[in-house]
Amino acid sequence: MINFQVIQKMKQAVKRALAGDLFLGAYEADRKLIGYICSTLSPDNTLTHESMSKHIPNSSYVCIHSICVAPSHKRKGVGLSLLREYVTRLERAAKYDRILLIAHEELRGFYEKAGFEWLGKSQVVHGSKPWFEMRRELRGGVPQSDTQVLGGDQPIPAGVIEALQRKRTNIPSTKLISDFEGGVFDLLEPESDAGYSVNKYDLLCPRKECGSIIIKKGVGQWVERASVQIEPEGSQPKGFEPLPPPPETAQWWLVRGSPMKFENVGFTRPAQPTASGPRLKLLTCGECDLGPLGWSEEGGSEYWLVCSRVAYRS
Repeated sequence: MINFQVIQKMKQAVKRALAGDLFLGAYEADRKLIGYICSTLSPDNTLTHESMSKHIPNSSYVCIHSICVAPSHKRKGVGLSLLREYVTRLERAAKYDRILLIAHEELRGFYEKAGFEWLGKSQVVHGSKPWFEMRRELRGGVPQSDTQVLGGDQPIPAGVIEALQRKRTNIPSTKLISDFEGGVFDLLEPESDAGYSVNKYDLLCPRKECGSIIIKKGVGQWVERASVQIEPEGSQPKGFEPLPPPPETAQWWLVRGSPMKFENVGFTRPAQPTASGPRLKLLTCGECDLGPLGWSEEGGSEYWLVCSRVAYRS
């Protein structure tokens, strides 16, 4: 039986590991972990003992190792909803081609509900029961509005938030950057090992009726760099101060690597704001669609949040 109190501590270790971006957990309102998925990357298009024992960064195939749900929450739809959310986030990342896993025959129906294809008996041998390989092809770059994140034929259990549930019942108290006497400098926490400053507080959706967590503290790097035109020319942002025109500078929170570092985020379809500029995906609140809160280049691995367009839990 899995001790999920131990898993809580393991989660922090996994986040620091090479494949930390491929970990996704499901939590209750008190931040108690009730389920998780973890994976590694491989260049091999089939699963073997060797491919499952190594993590090869920058590979295009995701190898799922574990999908675990606390005994108290089994048979309530948690595992299926978590798996569907995991697939959605991998598709948003737009850098993976396929998900591979092995399962016992009795779980075939579970994975087929999440879109996995049955390939047949696996060459992996572990224990007395045979393993069967399954896969799921990914559609890179699918906008969130085009993807069914939650649902299925089983209800989502009450109290499950984060990856499993978009509606919030307890909205946290938030502050805007203008509420801090020292401005952005009151929001920075030095990161001596990395040599740059990170966000001291959780970043939240600034809409008071929402307050969804966008990234946790310590995830974003503070950067002052040239402004970027994220609104169509001639239009004014609703509810936000307009960004200064380039090449004037603006203040940003930079999230590198994978969109799975976000707790909750949405992406628009790629758009080209200027004739010579790159195609951008705009970042929005994944719960209420408020935005744009920032941007990323299509196919890129850097995500930029405007410091003045998010709220802070202090």
